[in-house]
Amino acid sequence: MNIRYILIILTFFISAINSSGQTNKLKSLDQLINKQEPAWDLVKQWIKEAKNPVQVLPRDILRADSALYQVQVTTRSPMGAIVYETGGILIDNGWIRILGSGCKRLDRSLMDWNKGKSFDKIGEQPAFLLIADDVLGGFFAINAGEFDTSGIGKVFYFAPDNLKWEQTEMGYSDFLKFCFSGDLNTYYEGYRWANWKKDIENLDGNQAMSIFPYLFTKEGKDINNDSRQPVPIQELWDFYMNEEMK
Repeated sequence: MNIRYILIILTFFISAINSSGQTNKLKSLDQLINKQEPAWDLVKQWIKEAKNPVQVLPRDILRADSALYQVQVTTRSPMGAIVYETGGILIDNGWIRILGSGCKRLDRSLMDWNKGKSFDKIGEQPAFLLIADDVLGGFFAINAGEFDTSGIGKVFYFAPDNLKWEQTEMGYSDFLKFCFSGDLNTYYEGYRWANWKKDIENLDGNQAMSIFPYLFTKEGKDINNDSRQPVPIQELWDFYMNEEMK
């Protein structure tokens, strides 16, 4: 990823805090909405060329305004464009959910989802930012120092089969292109059960599959023989983070 985009993506982490620890004035919507070089045109081209099914969820303009203001990332960046132009994006029949400004199908904005996880209130400096998740309860996050200081600006994946944050070597833009056109069957090899498309077609964007025996146990390695039940994704986040700390 170009260093300029890394700096744009990490704007939220530093924009509200100056060197003395005082709160800076947040950028206005007019400052965040870039009409000359909107990244949404570029993202739409990636979607047009996508090899995987991509569903762009509709935005609500009031939610979009609020979400963009909270994230403090301009629409010149792909992240800002997705937050402002979409309610979120579903990849491969909803297997992966990329967070935008939230909508009925995916009722979580990017910053709403991060609140209480990577920060408690606007103005704090998170060490990571959750940007997407999947139906297994796997989580994708941009690293700002939480996971590996050598991977600042890179996307890490929390894998429910080993309870570890794994470096993907991708920045945000490359992550989007991977979701749109990457080989997801290979990436999730061994973790897509028979009839998975039918099972998740009506899954709410605030849910994921609770799999038992757990994927990180020896008994849970054959997903076709595991029990799978939809649960709130918040429940899986809480459970996995608690297990990770043990």
